[in-house]
Amino acid sequence: MTALGNVAKGVQTFVGDVAQGFFEITHNGFAVVGLATVFSMLTLAARPDLRQAGESQLMTWLHARQAQALGLVPELDAIDRATALNPKDLPKQQAAVAYWISKKYRVAPEPLSALVAEAYEIGEKMKIDPTLLLAVMAVESGFNPFAQSPVGAQGLMQVMTGIHSDKYENFGGKLAAFDPVTNLRVGAKVLQECIQRAGSVQAGLKFYVGAALHPDDGGYGDKVLAEHARLKEVASGRAVPLATPPAAPLRTAVPMPIPSAPAKEDDAPTPAV
Repeated sequence: MTALGNVAKGVQTFVGDVAQGFFEITHNGFAVVGLATVFSMLTLAARPDLRQAGESQLMTWLHARQAQALGLVPELDAIDRATALNPKDLPKQQAAVAYWISKKYRVAPEPLSALVAEAYEIGEKMKIDPTLLLAVMAVESGFNPFAQSPVGAQGLMQVMTGIHSDKYENFGGKLAAFDPVTNLRVGAKVLQECIQRAGSVQAGLKFYVGAALHPDDGGYGDKVLAEHARLKEVASGRAVPLATPPAAPLRTAVPMPIPSAPAKEDDAPTPAV
């Protein structure tokens, strides 16, 4: 064999050895990766907490990438501040009420669902029909949590924040009047007090709107009770047509605290709530 043949054979042998070594290294590398993958999957299956932590970290990274692309600062806990609930998660009765109110007052069903659920929970605790609470919200604010009357009634239930500031202390102060759930809770408490002192729902509504010592309440009680009746029918499963939402009452006088005793006939008329 010539010297050129020996060189060619040597080069061929070298290339073959290199290729074989590369194949073995690659094969072993893939085997290691495969084993590592299998081990990781088994570990995650046995440790759900690790899997959840990994998923959370991945979602955080993905949100950060998306926020960076959009020019937004990521704030993943913002959803915790939202007053919203999927209506599909509600009991059938409550879901029907939420959808009906949503269509009538043109408000998103998700925040309404949270309010409906809260109204039912509060109503059970305070022995008040939850559909009455929802009717008061409908007439008072049309489900606008930022509504305010000329005399200072604020929020969903149009509670006089200045008069009932003590009731907001447990919620951080008067600005909580614009938190929908807080306003509902405080308003329900005020309504409960009005009904207890007046002796009936009709008379309690007159106290609530600030007309306790006036000859009449300007039709406020009738509006609330009419909407209450419609909501009760919706809750019972009946088909109730959508009517024009009643206008929120304009309170023209600054209400005073609820009187603890019946007023005398010669007392000057003073709003109560």
